[in-house]
Amino acid sequence: MRYYSLEKLMNLFDGYRKVFKIDNHQLMLLQQDGQRYLIESNCPHRAFPLSASDVVGDELVCPQHGYRFAIADGQLRHYSEEPCRNLRCYPLVYQQNELGVVLGE
Repeated sequence: MRYYSLEKLMNLFDGYRKVFKIDNHQLMLLQQDGQRYLIESNCPHRAFPLSASDVVGDELVCPQHGYRFAIADGQLRHYSEEPCRNLRCYPLVYQQNELGVVLGE
């Protein structure tokens, strides 16, 4: 397991969104309503990038087919074609003035 620094806390704000590629992980850090989330950055349905997705309430909406996922836990809430798995969510690690994640090798 290894710690990866993602962002300084002072750079975060509501509406913040940034994609990270760490080894074989594609991650997206976002802040919404003061809460920070780290989720996989591509839709599990057809791997469309979620960096262009809309946030509606507490859901992330994939712009390709309208799939909706809960931001907090990645739960699939709505699908327009076949169902897919939930979004992967990663626990954030706070270290002093920065935010990061611990990932396995």
